[in-house]
Amino acid sequence: MDSFIALGITDPKSWGLILAAYIIGSISSAVITCKLMGLEDPRLSGSKNPGATNVLRNAGKKAAIITLIGDMFKGVLPVLVAIYLSVDYNVLAGVAFAAFIGHLYPVFLKFKGGKGVATALGVYLALDWRIGLSVIAIWLATAAIFRTSSLSALIASFCAPFLIWQISGSQSLIIMSAVLTVMLFWRHRSNIQNLISGAEEKIGKKK
Repeated sequence: MDSFIALGITDPKSWGLILAAYIIGSISSAVITCKLMGLEDPRLSGSKNPGATNVLRNAGKKAAIITLIGDMFKGVLPVLVAIYLSVDYNVLAGVAFAAFIGHLYPVFLKFKGGKGVATALGVYLALDWRIGLSVIAIWLATAAIFRTSSLSALIASFCAPFLIWQISGSQSLIIMSAVLTVMLFWRHRSNIQNLISGAEEKIGKKK
């Protein structure tokens, strides 16, 4: 909290937006989608990660696409609302970060959430379509070459702060994006180990 206050986020309305963003981020698209479609809880199979990639591997493309859209929307909605309300960059960065953290550590799932790639992408799309589309393009290009979802996400995430620096220039948003990148790398640490050992699964590979 002290770090947010140091950034000038002190008024109740700003804190309300940040709290709302966290709650929205805490809603698990993967769990809800699988439950509504009568599929197995994604936390019980595969990587046990409640995210689109694990849903794809265990429940198929349709459920994965719905999950992906839902997770992206969790990043898009709070940021767009904050922009509509004309908050300053510090509050906007706080809202974006809170939505992302909600996905990683959701209050509704005992703080055990996904890895945050889709929600981060939603945040970037809402901040500026040029940033979002650039991140998507980097992910697609990397995926086309290496056929590995985790590597594509890591490279795209690594590039995001530089894209924000070029397009927005906001110090608060650059720092927020850099923190998101660090946390994404941390959440993908097992994937990084698999990438190093050559054991990481390829996109489209059937078990």
